[in-house]
Order: sequence, then structure tokens, then C-alpha cells
Amino acid sequence: MVINEKLLYSAGAEIKHYNSGEIIFQEGAIPMYYFQVIKGRLKLNNYTKDGKEFIQNIVYEGQSFGDSMLFMDKVYPMEAVALEPCTIFRLCKNNFFSMLNTYPQLYDTLCKALADRLYYQHIMLQANSAQSPAQRIIDLMDYLKSGSEYKDPFSFKVPLTRQQLANLTGVCVETAIRTIKNMEKNKIVKIKNRKIFF
Repeated sequence: MVINEKLLYSAGAEIKHYNSGEIIFQEGAIPMYYFQVIKGRLKLNNYTKDGKEFIQNIVYEGQSFGDSMLFMDKVYPMEAVALEPCTIFRLCKNNFFSMLNTYPQLYDTLCKALADRLYYQHIMLQANSAQSPAQRIIDLMDYLKSGSEYKDPFSFKVPLTRQQLANLTGVCVETAIRTIKNMEKNKIVKIKNRKIFF
């Protein structure tokens, strides 16, 4: 967890439940809350002018999201959408800053979480600048695997669909599917029951 649950409760956080596909906040909305996932997964995404989805990140249990936006007077540049049923802490902006003033040691925890997200953005920018779709997908899988306990070849189950891999790396889903099949032939990944192991 980024912030201890007891601290969130004492600061006035409420627990919100979202169904799969439900919007948690919309692009262009004013940031009003600190969010932290208790259970489930969600995506941060937006759409190009021609309607193509671009997933900026997928957020998992124990992670916060949208909190960097609380520190500036700007609207959300993306939306947050539940990928599955989600249970999320929601703490209003004023209470969030009161909590940080009461517990200044939380700034260190928060800075580490923000730095990790910034690192992810740098990795993804570098990966998505590669010409090869395979290299883009491998770089993303490398990053995801680096945060897991599974280090051996083919021990890490990629927690993303082929569509999500495509949206995160900026390739079309057909290219992602074809690339993953080639990666399997080249023994870079294994596919078991349609799941990708890296």
C-alpha cells in the first residue's frame, strides 16, 4: 500500500465500489480525490482524434493513481476506467493535504510512488520509440517482470491481454497477436491456455 489504510480511514477516506467498465474519473475533470486501489485493476487511458485507445498505465491492488494531479491546478489528461470490479479508497483533496501536514513522513512514501510512476513513463517512452513491435512488447514485459518475484525464463505470467499489450505499446492488436506468435516461435515467450509467460 502507498498509504496505510488506518491513516486513510482516520483522514476521512471512503470506500467506493466500481463495476467493470465503470469510469472512476473522466478526462478533463478537475482532480478532487486521492485514490488507492484495495482490490481490482483499472486502466488510465485516453483516445486519439480518430478514436484509437491509448492506455497510459494499468493500476493494480495497493497502488494509488491520479495523485500527482492534486499538486497542480490542471484537469485530468486521461480517464480512469475499471477493468474488473474494483474497490478503491477515495479521500477528498483537502483531507489528503491535511493528512500530509499531520504526517509529513508520508511525503517520502508518496515521492517514492510518484518516482516509480515517472520511471515507468520513461521506460515506456523509450520502449515505444523502438521501431520493432517485438522490442516494444519485450521492453514492456521486462518492466512488468522486474517488479515481480518471478525471474526465471517463462515463470512470469503477463497480466495483460493482447489488446492491452497493443494499447500500451501503440501497435494495433493484429500486430501484437502476430508479434507474440513470432516471439513464441523464437522462444522468447511461452503460451499456455492463451496466457503469455515471459
